[in-house]
Amino acid sequence: MEGSVTPGSALKVSRLAGALGAEVRGIALADVTAKDCDAIETLLHEHLVLFFPYQQLDVEGHVAFGRHFGPLDAHPNLNNPFTQHPEIFELAASHGGVADEWHSDITFQQNPALISILNMIKCPPVGGDTLWASAYAAYEALSPPLQELCEGLTALHDAAPHGKPELTAIHPVVRTHPSTKRKALFVNEHFTRRIVELSHSESGVLLDYLFSWISTPRFTVRYKWQAGTVAMWDNRCTQHFVLSDFTEQRIIQRVTVMGDTPVAAQPARWQPFTRLENAGATSRYDQQLNEHLGRTVTTLEDNSRGN
Repeated sequence: MEGSVTPGSALKVSRLAGALGAEVRGIALADVTAKDCDAIETLLHEHLVLFFPYQQLDVEGHVAFGRHFGPLDAHPNLNNPFTQHPEIFELAASHGGVADEWHSDITFQQNPALISILNMIKCPPVGGDTLWASAYAAYEALSPPLQELCEGLTALHDAAPHGKPELTAIHPVVRTHPSTKRKALFVNEHFTRRIVELSHSESGVLLDYLFSWISTPRFTVRYKWQAGTVAMWDNRCTQHFVLSDFTEQRIIQRVTVMGDTPVAAQPARWQPFTRLENAGATSRYDQQLNEHLGRTVTTLEDNSRGN
């Protein structure tokens, strides 16, 4: 779609990579109408992540644009370093705000982020690019047997990267997008802890493979920022990663559209796997999952106190 124009509009849409990503020009996000937003959402379903250069949105304009797509919420765990607003989440590199692990936003919640809209406030002249990966393409390129296995599994996610490992949720490993009906991988290295239906060691093998697989270059797009650019992505079918290859300040502001409910491509085919008897030292690997499931387990440490 290099240089193409969306039918019935002045939008100029340029595809950036084979798997996902498009740059959109010919629109001022501060002045969008409901019809404009319908067109943008259609483009988002097609391209998964959209970039709007030269926007220069202020905070209120950013929030107003986000509200067109649903209710907004600030980050549940992290505080803004500079800009205080109940619907803005701000990350600054000088305050540790570099998301340099592949992830979809806040998947440790029962209802994760639906759409994220990022406004680049300040960026280094070189470095600090962001990569996105298509979770559709990653799923579709798996072999049929591995697709079938993954569709029957669920995964435990937590907020341990934010110092809150007790905040957990279980989601399908493969989800179906409610609008496009396409299947997507829904595990990420930042928030996903284990496969629920596998042992801890088995889970580690499969997750390590899936984490590496989704970052395969042919599933990705890489974007070089300019201040004033706005990016918008669908968390239901993408993951993203920031390159931490810079030393200067980098500040982003994000609004997060909520309302997502992950829908499994297939129901889980097996029961959760945790050891409930003959607990040993390695039972600690099941502790978090047991707590999420409300199970009471006698550990080796408990046994030793009774002797």
